[in-house]
Amino acid sequence: MARPELLDFQQERIRVLHYTWIAFFMTFFVWFNMAPLASTMLNNVDWLTKEHIKVLAICNVALTIPARIIVGALIDRYGPRKVFSALMVLMAIPALFFAFGNSFIQLLVSRLILGSIGAGFVIGIKMVANWFPTHMVGRAEGFYAGWGNFGSAFAAVTLPWIALTFFDDYLGLAEGWRYALALNAIVCLIYGFAYYFLVKDFPEGQKMKMAKKTEPMKVSSYGDLLQYLVWSFPLIGAMGVLAWKVGKVNVGGTPLLSTNLLYGIYGIIGLLYVLHVIKVCGVNIPHLKKGVKPEDKYHWGSVAALNSTYFANFGAELAVVSMLPMFFQSTFKNLTNAEGSPVMTATLAGLIAASFAFVNLFARPLGGLISDKMKNRKRTMLIYMLGIALGFLGMANIGKFGPLVGGEQTIIPMFDGIWWLAVAVVLTVACSIFVQGAEGATFAIIPMINKQQTGQIAGMSGAYGNVGAVIYLVIYSLVDAKTFFFIIAGGAALSFLYCLLFLKVPEEREEIKVDDKLKVKREKLVVNS
Repeated sequence: MARPELLDFQQERIRVLHYTWIAFFMTFFVWFNMAPLASTMLNNVDWLTKEHIKVLAICNVALTIPARIIVGALIDRYGPRKVFSALMVLMAIPALFFAFGNSFIQLLVSRLILGSIGAGFVIGIKMVANWFPTHMVGRAEGFYAGWGNFGSAFAAVTLPWIALTFFDDYLGLAEGWRYALALNAIVCLIYGFAYYFLVKDFPEGQKMKMAKKTEPMKVSSYGDLLQYLVWSFPLIGAMGVLAWKVGKVNVGGTPLLSTNLLYGIYGIIGLLYVLHVIKVCGVNIPHLKKGVKPEDKYHWGSVAALNSTYFANFGAELAVVSMLPMFFQSTFKNLTNAEGSPVMTATLAGLIAASFAFVNLFARPLGGLISDKMKNRKRTMLIYMLGIALGFLGMANIGKFGPLVGGEQTIIPMFDGIWWLAVAVVLTVACSIFVQGAEGATFAIIPMINKQQTGQIAGMSGAYGNVGAVIYLVIYSLVDAKTFFFIIAGGAALSFLYCLLFLKVPEEREEIKVDDKLKVKREKLVVNS
């Protein structure tokens, strides 16, 4: 029986794929190491409060947005091997500082810096694109992303056991959570060094022109330049939303950020956007005046369309995973079994929520595979986005509005009985399959838009996933769960319409051999419009 392509380790590109998803896995293993130990930290550190944990959770995603943009540019300049290795090695430092932090400020600063490790995802997108041909890139990117994403679930499953059972009970160490986090960081550090020697940026004999310096994306027209500037604003504006949210958190009865400091942050964010505009125009206006070569042109509307899809799928995933346990536990709290005991326990609610992450193992690779196999990648993307919109509409109807309790809107099951809980779980898993399949389909298209700027395009789209998470989580803090599901369904529907109008995918690429030592690529563009 033939060995499956993605398990044929005799091929160097397959080995590179596996080394790279493990690198991505390591970054998520470290990035999400606080949540499973948060309650343990509260029980062990007398000066730490729930308000502190909330602030640290916000800081955990704050710098991921600009980090993905910066890292995307660095990849195109220095190559993914060096950047991925450097990221893992450098981020092990704040991870260690966080593990042994003995003041809130130390925890805050180290967690803020550590959030940059979330940029690791976009590096592997470039590496995989370098090694796989067009007809395989979707399934390879999906496999990379799906298995790498599992690092967050692995942290949730293993770190409490390592901290409480191994370090606390077996070795008898006080505050075992610190050693668990330190071990987590050291493993990432070691693999960061190993990755540098395990992989190469390109297959033997293949070279790709690197960017001469780190700079903004180059566009193909003045209209594209305007789009680039407009779509850049939310990336910086999301930082303002985060600052506003953090400013509302009180620690010891005092706002974490004073009004003057908050306005100062807004001013800095505005200045950063102005500087970004100046930099983008300074690079692109001379570039456009000089004239863009036909082979360097690409459709920037497709970049914008993929930004919207990742906002609507990955952004929704992060937000939904954050609220799903509480949603199921509160909605089905009155459901009992034959003995009169509550069916919906915290453990069961957590397992249902975990299904959203576990589905990643097959749903995201499947999205990439279907994108490869179907002749029209745009149609695949549209089907997935429509599926997300319908999926969240289904989840919105798991419950109905109940009575107001203390001025708060409650949600109760749409129908009575255990059978409806089973239907609700099926709806949740089905929706998750579309959400993560759409993520795979998104990054099956990104490497085709512009090969020389794949890192930056992946960085921008990846950052939009975090922007979506920030916006959706802020919205969730203002509305009830049922309304929230309707809103994220609307976000997916808007992305569907945007892709329908503006997404164009160059589909076919074929290689021709020039001589025994040199290969060049000839592209035949079949635009799905």
